[in-house]
Amino acid sequence: MNTDFDWRLVRSFLAALEHGSLLGAARALGTTQPTVGRHVAELEAQLGQVLFERTGRGLLPTPQAQQLAEAARAMEAAALQLARTASGADRALAGTVRLSASQPVACGLLPTALAQLRALHPEIQIELVATNAVSNLLRREADIALRMVQPDQASLVARRIGQVTLGAYAHRDYLRRRGVPREPADLLGHELLGGDRNDDILRGFAALGLPLTRDHFALRTDDLVVGWQALRAGLGIGFVADYLARTDPDVVPLLPALRIPPLPLWLAVHREVRSSPRIRAVYDALAQSLPRLL
Repeated sequence: MNTDFDWRLVRSFLAALEHGSLLGAARALGTTQPTVGRHVAELEAQLGQVLFERTGRGLLPTPQAQQLAEAARAMEAAALQLARTASGADRALAGTVRLSASQPVACGLLPTALAQLRALHPEIQIELVATNAVSNLLRREADIALRMVQPDQASLVARRIGQVTLGAYAHRDYLRRRGVPREPADLLGHELLGGDRNDDILRGFAALGLPLTRDHFALRTDDLVVGWQALRAGLGIGFVADYLARTDPDVVPLLPALRIPPLPLWLAVHREVRSSPRIRAVYDALAQSLPRLL
């Protein structure tokens, strides 16, 4: 066995193991499917072992792959530790900081905050990952993350910077067409916008004793930006963050007595990376600007 193999082969192997397909691994790594396939094949050749069975549904790891996974993850952890240490040693207020946030936060809150940041630190570039998935700070998928749940990893520093309040809203055109609901029960007679797999709205109505079902939704989507744009187009009544609703003067708040539990907003960073001046500068700037914008 040739032990002088490329670390990229191990990264591709771990991504293929985690995502169960070459395509999923390629998307996670930001590369191409043939490249991941070539890396896996090369690693198999160097080890002299078959690591995956190729099936119609994707990749099925062999027992050899399962045995290799523990050592490969240890290699990954060591490589990421090295990257974090190197990043923390960078003393310049210049360079790139990778930031992860949900789509609504990325669209409705961050542009103004990042414009203020740019005025303070023009030599810092931001890579913004707009995703509703929780980015893994330990794997350096992001340097800083904005989350609606408190991270529980001991190696992360998390600061609660505020809360996201939500409400029921509709466009003026919809209300002219369908009328204004006066109490929560009136919503059952309206066109509503809700989640597809996400059932938060259904559970909220159930807590109010209102028998809402998926069939009440004129549009079901878990993409929060799509839901917001549908609301703005007058498709129905939706439940969105107040900071987002304030960006369109034709979107009207409804049912002020309807109490929707607010969501906490956490700013998280890896404990070691925080020693990087540029990452600390971005972290501190967001911690100051976002509460005001909320």
